[in-house]
Amino acid sequence: MSPRTRVAVAVLALAGFSTAGFDAWITREGMTTNAVIPTKGDVPTIGHGSTHYENGQSVRMGDRITPARARTLARNLATADAKQLAASLTGVELYPEEWDEYLDWVGQYGITKWRTSSMRARLLAGDYAGACNALLLYKFAAGYDCSTPGNKRCGGVWTRQLDRNANCLAAQ
Repeated sequence: MSPRTRVAVAVLALAGFSTAGFDAWITREGMTTNAVIPTKGDVPTIGHGSTHYENGQSVRMGDRITPARARTLARNLATADAKQLAASLTGVELYPEEWDEYLDWVGQYGITKWRTSSMRARLLAGDYAGACNALLLYKFAAGYDCSTPGNKRCGGVWTRQLDRNANCLAAQ
């Protein structure tokens, strides 16, 4: 068996998520056919966690979507996120599993927050395990620490970070 090698992010971006990564992402996001506010202090979300449409228009309360449209919207937004993520990581190589976790993170928090994130800084420095562990720094929603034991406000935010961290470290 040959050793695994990381792949240039520009190559990974061509496919966006891996098939398994996309399916895991939409499963984690869940599905809503009506716009909802998923956690206190969040913005309206529809489909598989989309906060805006391909044209940049924000989701508004009262918007409705079909399951098929939700999947298409999620795929289109993930493809756009993948291009921006790759552009922010020039020269970096990742395992596909790492790529999927960071792309999932960008889908939740956005490319603007990614560009100033400690994950990006660590990846650019070649600190792969440190980048995985930095995922755990993002545990707040509307100023509330979602890692608080017994939290019923945004526990899914913290659970998702724990899953991302575990999946990322397992790829090492």
